[in-house]
Amino acid sequence: LLNHNKEATPMIDFSKLTALRAAACAAAALTLAACGQKDAPATGTSGAAASSAAPAAAAKGPLKIAFAYIGPVGDGGWTFAHDNARKAIEQEFGDKVQTSFVEKVPESSDAERVLRDMASQGNQLVFGTTFGYMESMVKVARDFPEVKFEHATGYKTAANLSTYDSRTYEGAYMAGVIAGKMTKSNVLGVVASVPIPEVLRNINSFTLGAQSVNPAISTKVVWVNEWFNPPKETEAATALINGGADILMQNTDSSAVLQTAEKMGKRGFGWDSDMTQYGPKAHLGSAVINWGPYYIKTVRDVLDGKWQSGESWWGVKEGAIDLVSLAADVPEDAKAKLEEVRSGLKSGSFHIWKGPLVDQSGKELLAKDQVADDKFLRGINFFVKGVEGQVPGSR
Repeated sequence: LLNHNKEATPMIDFSKLTALRAAACAAAALTLAACGQKDAPATGTSGAAASSAAPAAAAKGPLKIAFAYIGPVGDGGWTFAHDNARKAIEQEFGDKVQTSFVEKVPESSDAERVLRDMASQGNQLVFGTTFGYMESMVKVARDFPEVKFEHATGYKTAANLSTYDSRTYEGAYMAGVIAGKMTKSNVLGVVASVPIPEVLRNINSFTLGAQSVNPAISTKVVWVNEWFNPPKETEAATALINGGADILMQNTDSSAVLQTAEKMGKRGFGWDSDMTQYGPKAHLGSAVINWGPYYIKTVRDVLDGKWQSGESWWGVKEGAIDLVSLAADVPEDAKAKLEEVRSGLKSGSFHIWKGPLVDQSGKELLAKDQVADDKFLRGINFFVKGVEGQVPGSR
């Protein structure tokens, strides 16, 4: 989830962010499914497009639902998790719904074209699954007031446009607990995408989780400045291992980091989806997102005529985040600590971001027993003590 308070994080250039994520998919732009049906092999394809100027009418029959994906459905991570949730919708509602998707949609003018085409084809519910679609979704939602739009990780809403996200930092913290118990070098590594609050929050939470069981932990970070670029992710993971990190986490979309750990005899975590198969010897666990509960609730609300615009941020409590598929060699005390954290997050009795807490320089971030609110979490622009290096763009 990107920062809601731009003044709190001056180093973030959202136009640059859009360009960064667009670059990851620029090569795919010429083959968008919006331009050719063969690239959108979705279940229940919407069929022939209507004129983009025509308003989308509520069709009789199944609820037509479309998904715009930033990456390929086979990325093994972010987009794969969203597509699993799309399939969960089909399983839950059967012939009451008809879903379709377009993959590899860049965060550019192509996004607006694809989203507009989805609305024109009679889809009554449209999901956009990356932050960079925000302005396009705002524009298209304005032109199709009868269509309901759901935007992942955004912050702009309208009468027919909602936002939703998952508390990935909870999964990062739980992974940190395991990493802190399993490391031999006391040096962890994170392959990071772009320096936005979402990613900084995850790096910090991973470090805090590890320090909760091993105060000697330090974390190194290498930025790739893209969400999906397996070669760059591989290079970053290699650099971290050569720099002394023996356990890796990532905030990127492919399985390249875990695969690199496997090849170099180190350990790592899957991210967004269960990545066990990509590095079975290296895999310690996967911090997964389950979009299914939110997607199913949203579709049910639309079918029942109860859908309302709003903002949602779901985590362990709602069944949206977990750490799964632990390695066989994870010790029992680590498993017990993990379960304690998971249970506390689910009940609301445990808070990851609770004082006393300081940043790298020793400046107090949270006073003793102070619990961070969502405004604080959405505005994170710093590293906590133990994370090496500077936040890109900071002074």
